[in-house]
Amino acid sequence: MAEEYIYAVARIKARKTQLLTQQDIDRLMACKTPADCLRALGDKGWDTGSGKPAEAVLAAETEKTWALMRELTPDLTPFNVLLYPTDFNNLKAAIKCAVTGAEPRNVFLPGGTVPTEAVQAAVRENDFSALPDFMAAPAAEAMQVLLSTRDGQRCDTILDRACLAAIRRAGRESRNPLIDGFAELKVAVSDIRIAIRAQHTGKTRAFLEESLAPCDTLDLGALTDAALKSEEALCAYLRRTDYADGVGPLQAGASAFEKWCDDRQTALVREVGRQDYFTVAPLLGYVVARQNEIAAVRIILSGKQNGLPDERIRARLREM
Repeated sequence: MAEEYIYAVARIKARKTQLLTQQDIDRLMACKTPADCLRALGDKGWDTGSGKPAEAVLAAETEKTWALMRELTPDLTPFNVLLYPTDFNNLKAAIKCAVTGAEPRNVFLPGGTVPTEAVQAAVRENDFSALPDFMAAPAAEAMQVLLSTRDGQRCDTILDRACLAAIRRAGRESRNPLIDGFAELKVAVSDIRIAIRAQHTGKTRAFLEESLAPCDTLDLGALTDAALKSEEALCAYLRRTDYADGVGPLQAGASAFEKWCDDRQTALVREVGRQDYFTVAPLLGYVVARQNEIAAVRIILSGKQNGLPDERIRARLREM
């Protein structure tokens, strides 16, 4: 099946030259206002329009990326590790709107593997049989929990864990080193985040056991025991894992740890993707790179809008 991706990979390698460079980021940082940033992005080919809101610009660039993927390959299954979070966000929104009677305005995200209308119909009719298996059972459970207890956090916990499990399964089934590694990293760092928050907020063992999703690089029993003891115990456990280099950022604060997570993801894509010319991996790497630069632009625009010092903005920026 190598021939299937030869043309697509060639197109992507040409497109990579249009990605934002560190020099482009420095130019944006030198801008005085968000409007100046948008003008600079317009020079790079971004559709900034006349008076177009920043969020609309970022949304348009995201859609442009996925439109390119749909053009290059008819099967987006390899991208499920990136699309499943959208599915579960929309499922959460649909369930909460249905149970609370709230009007579902501006709560659904575009994209995903399941049309938003199908998600809403399943929730409205309380019949999840039309949804994929990885969504149907957790959707029914989350719906019942919210109806009977009004516990929105537990509803989220059920669906978040199901999302991580679906991502990990998709990675294994892909049989592609980059997709599998990406899925493993995604689940592992999510488990670490959950353990950190649980430790800081005094959550119980039952909460952790219900929240953490299995992965290959973490021992969930040891992670749970450490989180229940102290932050020092949690850091000591992580030093014995593949994520030892994340302990320093973790101790520095939430922003530093989130930056480490994203930089670790970028490093994985860079390392594995450059060795692969005949599979979907370079396409996945391109999408991740685009998501990364869009996130960087969002951080810069927000920082300029709120008058943050440049050093604080730069501290939040991910590797390009």
